[in-house]
This record gives sequence, structure tokens and C-alpha cells, in this order.
Amino acid sequence: MENTREIVMFLHHHPSSSRKEIADGIQFRGSDATLKRYIASAIANGDMIVSGQGKATRYSLTPQASLMMPLNLDTYFAQETDERQVQSSFNFTLINEQLPQVELFTANELEHLNHLQSVFRGHISEMSETEYRNEMVRFGIDLSWKSSQIEGNTYSLLETERLLRESRTAEGKTKEEAVMLLNHKEALRFVLENPDYLQTLTVSHIEDIHSLLIKDLSVDRGIRRRRVGITGTNYHPLDNEFQIREALMATCELINSHDNVFEKALLALLLLSYIQPFSDGNKRTARITSNALLIANGYCPISFRTVDSIDYKKAMLIFYEQNNLYAFKQIFISQFEFAVQEYF
Repeated sequence: MENTREIVMFLHHHPSSSRKEIADGIQFRGSDATLKRYIASAIANGDMIVSGQGKATRYSLTPQASLMMPLNLDTYFAQETDERQVQSSFNFTLINEQLPQVELFTANELEHLNHLQSVFRGHISEMSETEYRNEMVRFGIDLSWKSSQIEGNTYSLLETERLLRESRTAEGKTKEEAVMLLNHKEALRFVLENPDYLQTLTVSHIEDIHSLLIKDLSVDRGIRRRRVGITGTNYHPLDNEFQIREALMATCELINSHDNVFEKALLALLLLSYIQPFSDGNKRTARITSNALLIANGYCPISFRTVDSIDYKKAMLIFYEQNNLYAFKQIFISQFEFAVQEYF
């Protein structure tokens, strides 16, 4: 119902609101009894929680609703950066309090993903070691290309293939672009040669992967000690080295506490990008770490080859600004499906 959705959207930006504040905020034209009915319905659906009594009664969203409700990206990004109502600072409750309470995938989504994984296992069971290795090379080319393209690299897919297979650089491209692509190849090679490396995720493992990805790129190694800005958003990541390290440790604990591999991989993609622990190369590190978790557990890796770079960035920005992961989860599911159908 549209009115219930308006209430939920209002509480997303104005938690702990009274019924009058909700009515005023959404310019509700119906009766108080009707508003009570909408609120009761949202509570029954698990979207809202109530605290206090009488005049002190307040309403807020559940973590499940706040983090997982569908948001319209076109409507959201129709507003200019400075016009959007965003959470501009790092949310300290997200990793330790909110995400542990949330079901990241619905039952239907998990059924679909598990079916796809079964298809993948069936495919690789019929492949020789050489065939598997060749497919992993093809996958690695696609992943290196797309992961770099998302970061502004101008190599085409064919140019990337020639570089990674034949070590031939493309004319008119910078040395740094070639190095970025070659570093992806090296990071993926490391993951494949050490398949158990990320069975348990640690901060040092993340730093190791980052070091491989930024080799010879004039990027500082290790946890950053200075502020970093993100183009296109007013979200500001942590700027304290010790808080960054604490957030990374909490992220590792959260990921390791999950038994479901899809949840592990999705959390790595989102949270390493959200924390921005390094001066550069954060999303690249997130994509390789996420794939390393999939590979370590025998799951099909994801190349992101068919995702639109703008859609990827928008889904990530809405997580930065609203801590809502619905849009990015859809990308994850669709790209896992593509990977199972395209590779191996």
C-alpha cells in the first residue's frame, strides 16, 4: 500500500517519530484511525517497531526494513548530490548491531542461488583440470577488465585479453592502466594458488590482497591515516586509523560468523567498500576478497562482466548514504547467475 510505503520511507529518515510527526511528515489526509491501521500493518509485517506508551509512543524501522527495503534508484538519483538526505558519517552501529539482525537473502533468493551453485558444481565435475584452468583464465580476463573499468580504466575487453595473455599493451593507454589490469591477474593467481587462504578472513589477509592490487601504482600500502573523499556523495568514511582497523576487525568477525557463503561474499563486497580502509583500491580489494571467499568455499566466482558501471556505482552510493543494500544485492544475484551460465 502506498501510504504504508510513505510511512516506512519517512521513518527511514526520521527514526523514533510519534504518530503526529509521521502524519505531518507525509502530509497524511486520512483519519487518525486509518493511520493507526497502516502503522499496525507495518508492525505486523515486521517493518516497524514501537517503543514507549501513550504520548511517549515512538515508531522506528526494524533493521530488516531499513537495510533491505527496495529503493527506486532513478527517483533517488534524480536529486542532486547536495539535495539528497543522507547519512554523511560512518554508521558505527551498522556492523555490530544492525547487520547481525538482518536476513540478507529471502528464502526464494537463497533457493535460486543454491540451485545455481548446484549447476556450477555439476559443470565442473565434468571438466578436466586443463579445461577448468582455461575457463578460470577466461573468467580472470573478464573480472580484471570489468573491475578495472568500474574504476575508470579505458582498456577494452579485447585489449585486456591481449595484455593478460600476450603481455602486449594497448596504444594510447597509460602504463598505470596496464599495471592495474596485470595486478588483478596476479591477485587472482594468488587466490587460486592458495584456495584455503580466506577460509577465515582476517585484516592481514585483506591487506595482502590490497598490496597485490596496488603494486607499482603509487598507492600507499596499509591502513590509511588521512581523510579520503568519494566522488558523487556527501558520505565521509572514517578518517581515524585505529577506528578504521576496528571496523575492519568487526567486519571480519561478522563475515566469519556467517555460515552462508553468499552472505560472506556480499558482506565483503559492501563493507570493504563502505569502510574505505585504504587510500585507493578499496572496491577492487572488495571484489577480489569477495571472490576469494567464494573460491575458498568451492563456489562459482563472479566477474561482474555484464553489470553497468553506473548502476554498480549507484547501488554502492545508496549503501554509503542510506545503508540500504537491496540494489546491490540484486546486482550480486544477477551476476552470480551470469557467471554460472557463462563460465565453466
